[in-house]
Amino acid sequence: MSASENVLQCENVSRWFGGIHALKGVSVSVAQGQIYGLVGPNGSGKTTLVNCITGFYPPQEGRILFEGRQINGMKPHRIAAGGIARTFQNVALFRGMSVLDNILMGRHNFMHPSPLASLFYPWWGRREEIKHRDKVEEVIDLLQLESVRDEHVDVIPLGLQKRVELARALSAEPRMLVLDEPMAGMNQEEKEYMVRFVLDAQESLGLTVLIIEHHMDVITAICDRTLVLNDGMSLAEGPPKEAIADPAVVAAYIGRTGDAA
Repeated sequence: MSASENVLQCENVSRWFGGIHALKGVSVSVAQGQIYGLVGPNGSGKTTLVNCITGFYPPQEGRILFEGRQINGMKPHRIAAGGIARTFQNVALFRGMSVLDNILMGRHNFMHPSPLASLFYPWWGRREEIKHRDKVEEVIDLLQLESVRDEHVDVIPLGLQKRVELARALSAEPRMLVLDEPMAGMNQEEKEYMVRFVLDAQESLGLTVLIIEHHMDVITAICDRTLVLNDGMSLAEGPPKEAIADPAVVAAYIGRTGDAA
């Protein structure tokens, strides 16, 4: 696949919940290697679109293609195994488990437990476990989590918890990474660290990234293109600074100039 080809295509995607029309014919095209931003006011449909892409809420209308293959209607674990990994708006780590064990959970698509593997663990199961741990150690090094690798996730700060969730997603060896507000709740220093780690992961692993974020400074700093949603519809799409400056986008965020009067 060449750099100019689209990895992800959403074609006229619509999703509703009873009388609430959360997405209204939204189309998105994300090219190989891009960092693509999704922005919009609360309730604009950003997370619903991501949930459609990752299989949590299949769209009632439209198509979603990943690397040319239609994925809407597939189960989330099938989509994850196919090369799309995600993080969540609210931290979704396994409490009571260590940082290392949480990151190892990202390898579940590659693990094939069986009675035979358990019976012959020293010769069979152990080799597979070492292989998975080696991969996880690479991710721990990339995201600089060595100092907390044995800590329980319950006791580490929110910024580190978000980094652990990113590490768990990366350990699944995705080709596309979907991040749902990865900087939410962070202070400025934690946010700068997370931006750096997202860029490092994207460059080191050759990832395509789709990111939802409310921090416009992050969107304009790292995204190649941006789609702005409002009330389930596309308002503007293009380079971040141009899309955010669109009059319709400004009106959606702060109201029309006439409204103030």
